[in-house]
Amino acid sequence: MIKCLIFDCDGTLVDSEYLCNLALEIKLKQYKVDVSASKLLEKYRGGKLSNILKSLEGEHQIKFNDDFVPEYRRLVDELFNSELKPCLGVQEALDDISLINIHKCVASSGPVQKINSALRITGLAHFFDGLIFSSYDVGSWKPEPGLFLHAAQNMGYAPSECLVVEDSIVGITAAKAAGMKSILFDPYSIHDSKLCAHIIKDMRQLSDQLEVIDKSLV
Repeated sequence: MIKCLIFDCDGTLVDSEYLCNLALEIKLKQYKVDVSASKLLEKYRGGKLSNILKSLEGEHQIKFNDDFVPEYRRLVDELFNSELKPCLGVQEALDDISLINIHKCVASSGPVQKINSALRITGLAHFFDGLIFSSYDVGSWKPEPGLFLHAAQNMGYAPSECLVVEDSIVGITAAKAAGMKSILFDPYSIHDSKLCAHIIKDMRQLSDQLEVIDKSLV
């Protein structure tokens, strides 16, 4: 039986992926690189920022200066404060989950400050009681399983008792490597349906899908 839900943040709980890539699009224009946020999102969804920047430097033959990342993060903060919203059905899904005896936390590749800010702005912070785990604290990034294993250990559950909710294939890969069940949140049908056994397009489907998974474990 699933006893703990581990949620990704960007693109899963909060509709932030486009905004993060919009900030990157804006910053890249300072280096005479014109790539749309949509293209960046398609190529780098769920990726580690340092790896994304290294890829962009190589592809476009540029070198980012030392203040690129802090300036980028400030721009993301500005976009979050003005435009960030929860993902489709998240508020209702978390309300439903709160009614049953299952624990939940957030495990994200982003810095803790960014995660907390996103949850605060969207009114979701109270659902998680500060149970936030970041790759920056653990030193492990998806598709490595380390972040999810760290979250499970701190929550007090075995990997087999945990279920990961993710919007990216690198996250689903990390969950599988950690020995955890997973649900892929794919509201725009951008992923191959064969890549994950359980897929939802609206987070309000989460409770029903969780029930299906629990029954399969009996």
